Amino acid sequence: MASQEIETLSAALARLPGLGPRSARRAVLWLVKRRDQALPALLEALTAVRDTLVECGTCGNVDTRDPCAICADPRRDPKSICVVEDVADLWALDRARLFTGTYHVLGGRLSALDGVRPEDLNIAALLARVEAGGIDEVVLAMNATLEGQTTAHYLAERLEAFPIRITQLAHGLPVGGELDYLDEGTLAQALRARRPVG
Repeated sequence: MASQEIETLSAALARLPGLGPRSARRAVLWLVKRRDQALPALLEALTAVRDTLVECGTCGNVDTRDPCAICADPRRDPKSICVVEDVADLWALDRARLFTGTYHVLGGRLSALDGVRPEDLNIAALLARVEAGGIDEVVLAMNATLEGQTTAHYLAERLEAFPIRITQLAHGLPVGGELDYLDEGTLAQALRARRPVG
């Protein structure tokens, strides 16, 4: 039986996404075995994150400064905003280095079951950014879930009043995907979004 301190650390790590109780215990054992090297570095990194990270007042990204590095980058196209549900989505899209505009993090998605309403998300700030002018396009990069698509539809309706182009990420067949392994929703979206060949 492990000590109370080890059990407490295991329970704390098990709350992290992607780590269950067994994975958390393995991580704790690894840290205990290498406590002289690994624990000081981990504690220093955690303290630095706690003390320096802030939410960008413009887009909602997490960075060590406000505005964040993306919003402050003069090479970014300020006329284009890509709207995402969470910071993880922003990081995933920006890692691809295909979108050269700025971002806007909603902080979640609409969900009647979870009680998430429009006023619970960072929608008012998005509308204020668009209303301030200088925006040509808003890209709705919601996840391909029922709640994500509901959120995208709601945003599209709210943004219709502005003279901007509203676009959405394409959905459908993944590259390398085999039809018999795909769910009906993905197949239906791929059929609806079909285009001419050639």
